Amino acid sequence: MTAETPVAQNGERLLEINNLRKYFPIKQGLLRREVGNIRAVDDVSFHINEGETLGLVGESGCGKTTTARCILRAIEPTSGEVLFRSEGGGTVDVTAAPRAQLRSLRQEMQMIFQDPFSSLNPRMTLMDIVGEPLIITGVAKSEREDRVAELLSMVGLRPEFMRRFPHAFSGGQRQRIGIARALALNPRLIVADEPVSALDVSVQAQVLNLMMDLQSELGLTYLFVAHDLSVVKHISDRIAVMYVGKLVEMAPTDELFDSPKHPYTAALLSSVPEPDPRVRRNRVVLQGEVANPANPPTGCYFNPRCEYATDICRSETPQLREIAPNHYASCHRAEELGLAGAIVNSSN
Repeated sequence: MTAETPVAQNGERLLEINNLRKYFPIKQGLLRREVGNIRAVDDVSFHINEGETLGLVGESGCGKTTTARCILRAIEPTSGEVLFRSEGGGTVDVTAAPRAQLRSLRQEMQMIFQDPFSSLNPRMTLMDIVGEPLIITGVAKSEREDRVAELLSMVGLRPEFMRRFPHAFSGGQRQRIGIARALALNPRLIVADEPVSALDVSVQAQVLNLMMDLQSELGLTYLFVAHDLSVVKHISDRIAVMYVGKLVEMAPTDELFDSPKHPYTAALLSSVPEPDPRVRRNRVVLQGEVANPANPPTGCYFNPRCEYATDICRSETPQLREIAPNHYASCHRAEELGLAGAIVNSSN
């Protein structure tokens, strides 16, 4: 898969990413000359259908957060297309949109940040934090208070809390405030950048269930960025796996967990904690270090750590291609490898 993304299987396509790249220049010397690039996002293509959740996973530094921020143009992509089907009709390339159009588009595309402590201004009340997007769009003060009260109730907080400051709330409550802020302008797409990774496990479940309830109630579409596969399995309809800036596999959640086609995905799945002590796993321990995005290896970026690598893997870059219906992988040997899923077997 290069310029074209797979055909949507369920519902109408809301977002389509084509050949997205984000390179950060490396500069050295007194004159700060550019001597290379860090390929944070390297030729990534995928789509999200309206009303679904796509989980974007990978280890730290793989480029998933950079991808998410490029989609919203919180940072400028180096190249590629981000095609968003606007509510006003027509498809807009977010990467080429002028500032005035981008401002209106962002009412339909919002973000939930990772850290609920640093993403909220400690000097602002909940009324100011949640109501700020409404001020920008010109909503009257009396209407803002009613809307903020409605949003707080929607995320499980009492409306009278709107006069309080963020320090009065726990981490889980602060993330609910962040969700309320993201919902203020009735967006269609929400990019959630590891929204539960800073929370306790019990609170994670509450926030995830809240997000799923809101999706059902409001018809939201999620790009859910995370490194925890257990969390992603709970909320995602499909999962896309990244490694060193590239998309290496994408499939429906259950299929990816049951039958991975890329060795890196299989290694990730083998590390998912299993609470049942009777379940035995063949743990895949990867050797070596993650490839340097400033100087990646030739061929498949994963080949130095892959036990199945052959000569073609070291010389030719694999393309993301359809291995099974709606299941894509960038591996030369995807059809012939019988990789284990999340659970191998269980003892009697």
